[in-house]
Formats: sequence, C-alpha cells, structure tokens
Amino acid sequence: MLKVALPRPSSDAVFRGDGRSALRNAFGDDDEPPVRRLSREEAEALRRRQPVLSPWRVVLAQLGVGAAAAALIGLGGGSSTVVQSALYGAAAVVLPGALMARGATSRLGLFSPLASTASMLGWSVVKMGTAVALLLLAPRIVHGLSWPAMLATLVACMQTYWLALLWPGRAK
Repeated sequence: MLKVALPRPSSDAVFRGDGRSALRNAFGDDDEPPVRRLSREEAEALRRRQPVLSPWRVVLAQLGVGAAAAALIGLGGGSSTVVQSALYGAAAVVLPGALMARGATSRLGLFSPLASTASMLGWSVVKMGTAVALLLLAPRIVHGLSWPAMLATLVACMQTYWLALLWPGRAK
C-alpha cells in the first residue's frame, strides 16, 4: 500500500494559533492573494465577463444532438425501428432535462437559499425518476427496440453537458 507523508505544522505552531498558516506555507500557497469582498461595480463586471449558461440552451442542444444522431442512423440505412429507438434514447435525456430546467428556472428559488436548495433537490429527484421510468418503459413503447441505438443516442445526448462547459458565448 502506498503511503503519503503530508507536512504537519509543529506543535508549537498549533499552540500559538497559527497552525493554518504553517500548513498553508508547507503546501506553497503563499502566492494566493487574500480574499476580499467585491464592490457592486466589480461584481457587475464579473457577471458581464462570465454570463450564466441557460439550462434551456443545453436542453435544445441535447435535442439537436439526438435528432442528428437519428438522422445519421436513418441516412446510414437503419430501419425505422432503429431510428425510433434512437429518437427514444434522445427523449429519455431531453424530457427529464426539460423538467429539471423548468424547476431550476422557477421563481421558488428566489425566496431563500434553503428554498432554492430544496427546489433543486426535488427537481433532481423528479428528473432521475422520469429518466428511470422512460428507460423501463422503452421496450413497451418502441416495439422491436434496438438497445444499442437507444443507448448510443442517450449517451451522445448526455455528453452535451460537457460540451456546454466549452461554449464560449454563454447566453443568459
């Protein structure tokens, strides 16, 4: 088993009350400037430089990726059942994502941080439950379901979340 030795502050540093600074210096964090409160103007400038990514934009991108995957499968000679399976895979990501986006953009989160946290937790549970229900119902809804086509499209649509982090011109 690999053991890693971490630097520890001396016992007299802990007793003097500067244990954190001794530990911080041991890890080389001296170059970080101290944290300070931003003024209103600085906060506004920071918001303009780093705008918020709309969850609806991500849902629309997922819808586009799913439609493109289904079109590629159709153009590649896939049967209508395989195309339907791919579209169902996209729906299994887009529909729960749309529910989550609806919950994330509701006005309930504006009341307090606790209400916002509870709202996000509740909508996350709804999203996961909907996704699981859609996957369980897949063989009954799409007769002759092609699991590889459905799962490949589902994974492609889910990867849109990672692509959203790379979008330079994030819109509000």
